[in-house]
Amino acid sequence: MKRGLAILLVTFLVSLALGFAVDVEIDKPAPNFTLKDVDGEEHSLADYKGKFVVLEWINFDCPFVGKHYRSGHMQKLQKKYAEKDVVWLAICSSAPGKQGHYKPKEIKSRLKELEAAPTAYLTDEDGTVGRMYGAKTTPHMFIIDPEGKLIYAGGIDDIRSTDVEDLEKAENYVAAALDAALAGQEIEHKTTKPYGCSVKYAEKEKK
Repeated sequence: MKRGLAILLVTFLVSLALGFAVDVEIDKPAPNFTLKDVDGEEHSLADYKGKFVVLEWINFDCPFVGKHYRSGHMQKLQKKYAEKDVVWLAICSSAPGKQGHYKPKEIKSRLKELEAAPTAYLTDEDGTVGRMYGAKTTPHMFIIDPEGKLIYAGGIDDIRSTDVEDLEKAENYVAAALDAALAGQEIEHKTTKPYGCSVKYAEKEKK
């Protein structure tokens, strides 16, 4: 009991140190947010109630993200689940001047070059949404069910690597969770440890 409380306290203190105000909990309502896409159009999580929604924290310059896009793996997932009416939102919380932050023209160019197929690519420059969800890495994945509850949070798979060759050997947690949820079955792994590059948040202002 004491050990469990100690772990919770350490987790809380680490979250504070990183500037996170994590408002998400598995099987509880996912917090709503509104962000703009590369065309300036607003997207709110609430707009997609009634559908499964995947949130993918992204940074095209991160080699861990690069593994999934160079191989075409992430794009295949996006297209596969789009056919099942799943909404896929790529979110970039890189601050201006930091790795992964680009103007809309460059983002569009990269999306086209990679043939990426998210429902939308959303920009979170001040990191508000990333911190709200406790997004720590790129990629960091979240799945929300049609009722608006968070049903998965963590890594995309179980092999921490930048090698494309490892994709075939890895267990893809996101695909497994979506397949189970879409079939009305229990998700085996609802939380896993994310891996990748750190999210390039804006520095917190000192008070």
